[in-house]
Amino acid sequence: MEITSRSLAGTQPAQIASDTAVQPGTSSGFPAPAQLAPHPRILRVLPQFVRRNFSSRASQLSGGKAIVLSIPKSGRTWIRTFLCAYFCKLHNREFTLQPERYSEPGIPRLVFSHDLFEHRTKGNLWDRVRGKYLVPKRELILLVRDPRDCFVSLYVQMTRRDPSAPAKFKRETLSNLLRDKRFGISGIIRTMNDWLHEFAGLNSFMIIRYEALRASPAEHYRELLAVLGETTPDMSIFQEALEFSQFENMQKLEAAGAFDSKILLPGDVRDPESFKVRRGKVGGYREYLSIEDQGYALNALRELDVQFGYNA
Repeated sequence: MEITSRSLAGTQPAQIASDTAVQPGTSSGFPAPAQLAPHPRILRVLPQFVRRNFSSRASQLSGGKAIVLSIPKSGRTWIRTFLCAYFCKLHNREFTLQPERYSEPGIPRLVFSHDLFEHRTKGNLWDRVRGKYLVPKRELILLVRDPRDCFVSLYVQMTRRDPSAPAKFKRETLSNLLRDKRFGISGIIRTMNDWLHEFAGLNSFMIIRYEALRASPAEHYRELLAVLGETTPDMSIFQEALEFSQFENMQKLEAAGAFDSKILLPGDVRDPESFKVRRGKVGGYREYLSIEDQGYALNALRELDVQFGYNA
């Protein structure tokens, strides 16, 4: 499946990462924004939703070049590491996951958020009233991954590396949480559908599939850089950034405490499952979910909009 959208930089249309390369001149299977037809099931109940943020975090979640939204464990740390490695090296700066501290005009500021997912699972009532986790409706990159892999990776993170995880994760089995309406696969699917319905009409909207990045990182990272205005990247620096952001290298750096962010610290260096950069395997959910649970998850995917390409 190939998805196209207008470039956030306002240049040529940007091709969206997919598992199938599209030859120049061929059209996409994804409708143009004005022609978008949401999955019929999404039209059943669409409650009135007003996107606003009155919290102190509002300024942190606005501004910059673009916003990157994702369900947790969709690969955003990988993307963030690559982009930071590339732009820091390009401007002769030491690598950091917080390049905004340099106030370097050539390094685009990106906002990374879980938006609606955290709004529904992390925030309390007052957080939701204020819209604490919500981003503004503007230039947007949506990073998506198979909901089954997202769920399993999130479960492992909550039970093996995050001491502040909701108590529900500590009490429930993997099988029970899979069926939970908020934290389970149906909550992930609901959020992905809601994002697509809300944002697909924007001119500056792009979907990146994690599986496509894993299959062809060089190809799709070049597309992502182009969308951010870097249409002719320095290829020597590009290659360095690719190698730096490889999973094996990121795991070594995390184990050594080399990242300047608390988000990239293992829960227990002796436990590979407690690492933020854990496996990144496509289809790894099969090693964790029973046959019965795999069947339940597959059936749940019928509710996911077909334009994501995960329910074939």
